[in-house]
Amino acid sequence: MGDHDGCNHSGVRQTGIPKVSILPLVFLVFYEVSGGPFGIEDSVKAAGPLLAIVGVLFFAVLWGVPEALITAEMGTMFPENGGYVVWVCSALGPFWGFQQGWAKWISGVIDNALYPVLFLDYMKSSIPAFGSGLPRTMALLILTIALTYMNYRGLAIVGWVAVFLGVFSLLPFFLMGLIAVPNIEPSRWLEMDLGNTNWGLYLNTLFWKINNWDSVSTLAGEVYNPEKTIPKALSYALIVVVGGHLYPLITCTAAAPVVREFWSDGYFADVGTILGGFWLHSWIQAGAALSNMGNFLTEMSTDSYQLLGMAERGMLPEFFAKRSRYGTPLIGILFSALGVILLSWMSFHEIMAADNYIYCFGMILEFIAFVKHRVTHPNASRPYKVPLGTVGGILLIVPPLMLIAMVMVLASFKVMVVSFLAVLIGLVLQPFLVYADKKQWLRFSVSKDLPDLPDSSVFRQDEMSPLLF
Repeated sequence: MGDHDGCNHSGVRQTGIPKVSILPLVFLVFYEVSGGPFGIEDSVKAAGPLLAIVGVLFFAVLWGVPEALITAEMGTMFPENGGYVVWVCSALGPFWGFQQGWAKWISGVIDNALYPVLFLDYMKSSIPAFGSGLPRTMALLILTIALTYMNYRGLAIVGWVAVFLGVFSLLPFFLMGLIAVPNIEPSRWLEMDLGNTNWGLYLNTLFWKINNWDSVSTLAGEVYNPEKTIPKALSYALIVVVGGHLYPLITCTAAAPVVREFWSDGYFADVGTILGGFWLHSWIQAGAALSNMGNFLTEMSTDSYQLLGMAERGMLPEFFAKRSRYGTPLIGILFSALGVILLSWMSFHEIMAADNYIYCFGMILEFIAFVKHRVTHPNASRPYKVPLGTVGGILLIVPPLMLIAMVMVLASFKVMVVSFLAVLIGLVLQPFLVYADKKQWLRFSVSKDLPDLPDSSVFRQDEMSPLLF
């Protein structure tokens, strides 16, 4: 901004801060995308068992795989904090780079407001006071503060906490599936009523549960050997995410009669009671609560490091680049926590729909940036490259763009208005920050110019990281 174009290459490099290795990164991606099957129950409520199971596979192939592939290529091409903001800024300029950052940050904060709500929804059957009123409000506030403090203490800690939470949360579903086997009736998988399908709820639930693969890119500067670690982590996380949804859906919908009205967030714990008893119910409920903590921790990490990366490139005031003594983005964490507190009053389905709508805007910019880099810099160094040519890369994003169109068209008028206003703020905010920089009202980071993309006429296969294994 001002004398800097907003796409400056950050010369800021932190030393002495522990880097994230492969296993914690897998579970950071896992929690960024889904955190387990909690919340997927609404897809059964909306459309029945068959469409819920098919929908997970459909979204994994047509959305999850393309987004993970593009993230692997672009995230290793620009291995620094800021992630997708840097991709768009480099391809489309600082204005659209800022819009990408604003849309994704708002989407992330909205998404993060879901997890304290889901946590209390799972707990209210055991502690009814958490259902409404002052106890619920105080619980939301205390939970947000406690998890924010954990983010403050360091990303390496968050990563290993995510590993523990992931194993603890998925294990009861593995056991429930084994218990369910003798009671499985395959005919229940085929239950479907197209005339009684809530397509908006169905698509929003599946889209929400299988997106956000690109979020790991905002942590690239904190990852050990990101050129190799990020593609591998995305591969393993894809397996864990898809399996973590399909396994409980397949086993639970066939092992007990499906009453669709009962299938809403928190119902897996009730299925646990039917199949295994109170001990399984309690474990699933505890796993759900802890999994939502994992979702919150990882989402806040990526949101706050994104703000840090934008500040290091001169797109935000330099105080956003301030790190705590633990190396964490202090101001970014505080801003993200404040946004969560302000949005926690919204209902679960309103939060989910608004999150999806704004997220779609950011994804459109990402896809454009991916194609433009392929066209304008076909021989730039890419530690991982999607094994498709330019035409194949364009075809790769066609199914995701169709899904984006469906999600946006089926959104309610209220969600459209709220999302439009959120995007409009970003369109006004970027010129204001440019003006504030010129008037010297705020200080922005002084960084080196963004370097030209390196050009290489040959890609050697042994220099690229395979996406799978």
